[in-house]
Amino acid sequence: MKLAEALQARSDLKKQLNQLEYRMSSNALVQEGEQPNEKPSELFKQYNDGLKQLEELIIRINLTNSRAKVEGVTLTELIARRDTLKQKIDAYRSVLSTASSNTSRATRTEIKVLSTINVESFQKDVDRMSKELRELDNRIQEANWKIELK
Repeated sequence: MKLAEALQARSDLKKQLNQLEYRMSSNALVQEGEQPNEKPSELFKQYNDGLKQLEELIIRINLTNSRAKVEGVTLTELIARRDTLKQKIDAYRSVLSTASSNTSRATRTEIKVLSTINVESFQKDVDRMSKELRELDNRIQEANWKIELK
């Protein structure tokens, strides 16, 4: 199984577990004299079995990510770089949004609000980081389809 397939299976398992959680909650209470639509004990068994499968899959994915190398760097390192780069880009975009907003003044006596950063330079940095993120994500995706799950 390729790493990408394992990642898809992990995503599917998480969705199934969320659905089982909902079904467990929906069948946790019934009106006196009524029966639940599904047996809670069976739903809990399915849920626990699914959690065990998910745990095993996550372990295998993490072990693979920590051992597999792309251009001399582990996938774990690339993923950490991608995640922190995403966070940095989000923060920079938020600052850019604030710094780029123009405030209007009705009269000359009103307080003038100015940006404390060079918006143009900051935007170029965000554009550069966004390109780096796309390229990094492409390398990770490519590796996911080439690397066998451990």
